[in-house]
Amino acid sequence: LGLDFGGTKIAVAVCDLAGNRVGDTVVATHASAGAASAFDRAIATARDLLMTAARDRELVAVAAATFGIPFDDRVELAPAIPGWETFAFGRELRAAFPGVRLRMATDVKAAALAELRWGALAGCDPAIYLNLGTGLASAIVAGGAVISGAHGAAGEIGYNVREPADVGKSPAERITLEDVVSGKALAAIADTEFGARTSVAEIFEKANTEPAAARIVEDFIRELAQHVVNLAIAVDPARIAVGGGLARSWATIAPRLRAALDAAVPFPPDLALAQFPFDAPLIGALALGVEAAAAAFGEEALR
Repeated sequence: LGLDFGGTKIAVAVCDLAGNRVGDTVVATHASAGAASAFDRAIATARDLLMTAARDRELVAVAAATFGIPFDDRVELAPAIPGWETFAFGRELRAAFPGVRLRMATDVKAAALAELRWGALAGCDPAIYLNLGTGLASAIVAGGAVISGAHGAAGEIGYNVREPADVGKSPAERITLEDVVSGKALAAIADTEFGARTSVAEIFEKANTEPAAARIVEDFIRELAQHVVNLAIAVDPARIAVGGGLARSWATIAPRLRAALDAAVPFPPDLALAQFPFDAPLIGALALGVEAAAAAFGEEALR
């Protein structure tokens, strides 16, 4: 069983031990109702799905991806749902599915695992997964694994410092990269510019004909490219795979990122759209579940 907890929706899927999906569904998060309500809705949905998609099968592993960094007693860096940061995520999952093997991951790291195991990063080492969605984050692959970091926060480039004057300031005291380079930030900038609610897709569409929108998109991609280039210089990846909601505008974003990488990186990496651009965290959760089963039973038993 795989679960992907997001700020607006929760995706749930069931797969067999070879990773073949046998059922899936999506429910609204209703974040304003709070952490416990969202979690309970997800668990009820998951149990219903198991009854319909895998009624006569044994559940051997549960894996959950979430925005923020999950622990047994909390979820760090997770303000999207009220109470999520203090919610006992791991303990509640174990209580919901007692005796079942459990894995947890940050959503972007789960997405990177999906791309590493079954997608655009297979055979690439080191590599980078770049998530351009409501928020901004990356994940680094090295040695055939997704790097967690000392505190689970490796690749959280949304916190990057943008200006020399901001050095020494906490994220609360400065404008972080995610504050200006993310789907949420882009929509807010467009709302201010156009005086009406404007979707990210509409901004990119307007950029083809309206100078104001073109300027917004150009500034957005230029700053994104600066930080992706610096990340590529630091990691020297074989490939960068890009996913998330903004990947729908890949035709506009890709040429500018490609040019920036070619100009500045000593050994420019491949740049590709993710194999699973819009549901990689859920697929990554399933991959984590398959890994948990393999650890318990052995790869040969799964075959």
